[in-house]
Parts: sequence; structure tokens; C-alpha cells
Amino acid sequence: MATPIDTDTVTTSPVFISTAVLRSILSYKSLISHLQTSLPAASLSLSTPPRHSHATTPTSSLLLMPSWSSSSSLPYIGVKLVTYNPQNSSLNLPGVHATYVLFSSHTGQTLALMDATELTLLRTASISALASSYLSNNDARVLIMVGAGYLAPHLIKAHLAVRPNLQRVIIWNRTPVKATALASDLRREKGFEGVVFDSCECLEEVIILGDIVSCATNSEAALVAGERLKEGAHLDLVGSFTKTMRECDDEAIRRGRLFVDHEGAWEEAGELVGAFERGVISREDVCGNLVELIKGEKDGRKDSREITVFKSVGSGVVDILAAQLIYETYLKESYKKQI
Repeated sequence: MATPIDTDTVTTSPVFISTAVLRSILSYKSLISHLQTSLPAASLSLSTPPRHSHATTPTSSLLLMPSWSSSSSLPYIGVKLVTYNPQNSSLNLPGVHATYVLFSSHTGQTLALMDATELTLLRTASISALASSYLSNNDARVLIMVGAGYLAPHLIKAHLAVRPNLQRVIIWNRTPVKATALASDLRREKGFEGVVFDSCECLEEVIILGDIVSCATNSEAALVAGERLKEGAHLDLVGSFTKTMRECDDEAIRRGRLFVDHEGAWEEAGELVGAFERGVISREDVCGNLVELIKGEKDGRKDSREITVFKSVGSGVVDILAAQLIYETYLKESYKKQI
């Protein structure tokens, strides 16, 4: 958990925290731990209006995600500015670009600007991994990664951080060469000795192998067939954030004990909206949210045989907590270099 910083004493000019700096000061384990310890209290002290979404073209959009705290331990106002351009994949660029602006809630001064593209990737992956620590089997051995975009390597590494017994990661993508390239890149990274990274061209064939199945796509057609999920599997749904997107079919939702990051998923996630409309499940069938899991108010995995499902759509609460840890870690590291 980050140590609170007295922002009234911060009188220097705003700092810019680049992607390179952010990566050098933050780990998945530290962010996951920070979210686990901070989310319950922050959820009570933070004001986080619904995200503003504006279509800038028929396919692109601008999103604004503000959040501010009434707690002295979280003395910040934060706003994430996001652009979504799905056609960027043809340019070998992320579809999402973002900047986060952090202000002091005491003085209103600008404290920091940071690369929120990276922040979003890290916090999204860390939320999935945190949920997995409650919902997947402790002895999970095989992770299936559905999608090979910019979020995929972060999800893989975050899941590995909470499930170190994972021995094999199989990556699928609509464009097979991207899955092959990601597997090759991960094989060359240090720290994953003993983990086998593979790619596949037929998702249906490998889904049944997955102890954890993590999905990060913008698909509008169901990719994961619920009947193919193995006994004891955990399904992690990250990609969809509109009513038209869905990464799994109704059977996957019906078979699993379903949890969400927060109740906004009921309105935004295509898998859930569609399942509600078709009468597959009702809102009362959603077993709980991530804060309730952390606080122990709702049971996570009950036995090794049940199927669990976690759906996240993201929130300003998680953004400001990630920004807090990044900013306060940056100040500490800068101070160490000065002494």
C-alpha cells in the first residue's frame, strides 16, 4: 500500500511520468497488493461519476473518467482522458491512448501527468489477476490467452504473478501470426523460466485445456463456448465494454458463478446485458463484486470443480488508486536519488 503524501508540501512543477519510468518503478505484485488493500476503503471515500463518452467519428470515441477523494489518505483528484480508435490495429498501434492528470485535492494544483495508456493496461491486468486470486484454482497449470493485442502480455504476466504454478500459456488470436509473435517474445523475457509459451490456431480445441481462460478482444461474436470450459475453469472477461461486444456465449455465463469488478458491468458488458435480456440469468444471479470478495463478504471459489467467471469493465476508482501508487512511488524513488 502506498504511503500517503502530503500534497500541500509539494510545491515543485508538475512531473511527467513516462512509459519507461512507469515500468521501472511499478510491478504487477505491488499494484495488485495496493489495489487489494486500498479498494475497500477507497470505494467508500471516492466520488466517481459515470464515464463521459463522446463519438468523435463513427468508429472512434473520446472518454473522460474523473474521480476525487474525500479521504486524507488519498488527497487527490484525477481525470483520465482516453481516445479509442479501433482501426489502429492496421497501423500497429494500440486502439486506446490515454493520459492521466493528477491534482491535489487540498490545493487544486497539478501534481503529475502520466502515460495512462500504460496505466490502463497495468491496472486492468492487475484487477483480473486480483480477482483470479480469489476465483481460480490455486494449482492452476494452464492459461489460455484469447487475444494477442497490447493488453494480452500484461494479463499473462499479472496472472503469473498470482498463480506461480502456471506451467503453460497458450495464446490465440484471429491473426495467428500475432499469437505466434507474442509467444516468441515472452519466451525471450527473463523471469518466466519453466513456463512454456505456445500459440494455437484453433481456439475451440484448446479452451478445454484452460484452468484460466483470459479474454482481451473487441469481438462482437462469442469466442468462448461455455460447453468447452473444463471443470474447475476460471473465465476472465476483459475486452467488452459496450452492449454489442461479447467474448463468450450464454452457456459460459450460465455455467459459471459470476462476479464483476463493479455494478457498472451490468450496463456496459455485452455478455451480461445480452444474458439479462435473454433471460439466461438475472441480476440477482451475479454473485458479487471485487470489493465484496476482498472484504470476505462474498465467497470466492468454493471448490476445485466449479466454474467461475469474472467480468471487468474498468473504473475511475481503480485508475486513481493506480495513479496514487505510481505518483507516490515516483516521489520516493526521486528522493532516494537525491540523498
